[in-house]
Amino acid sequence: MPAPYSQDLRDRVVSAVSSGSSARGAARRFGIGIGTAVRWAQRLRAEGHARARAMGGDHRSRLTGHREAVLTLIAHQPDLTLEEIRGALIERHAITVGRGTVSRFLKSHTITLKKKSARRRAAAS
Repeated sequence: MPAPYSQDLRDRVVSAVSSGSSARGAARRFGIGIGTAVRWAQRLRAEGHARARAMGGDHRSRLTGHREAVLTLIAHQPDLTLEEIRGALIERHAITVGRGTVSRFLKSHTITLKKKSARRRAAAS
């Protein structure tokens, strides 16, 4: 994952723009993208600084509050697919989440959904 530009570079670019240079000129001079220099100049005017904003996002699971509902659903029907779990959550509990959210929730609880191949299921009957 890329890291933000250094604060020193940001300060030099916004200083050049504040001194009368255009954002394009400052971008060319310091070897950064024009859009980057424009955004920094806009942030300086709007917020009074050009510091980097926080990276990353919300990493909390949308299913944490519904843990019991998910675990009960899996306990009653252990052979459900991710899409079936997702559908049951929508239908029974009005919880709308993506398939990836269900997958990450199960992984965090070390629950694996292993299916037998069609050949093995037929042989087991």
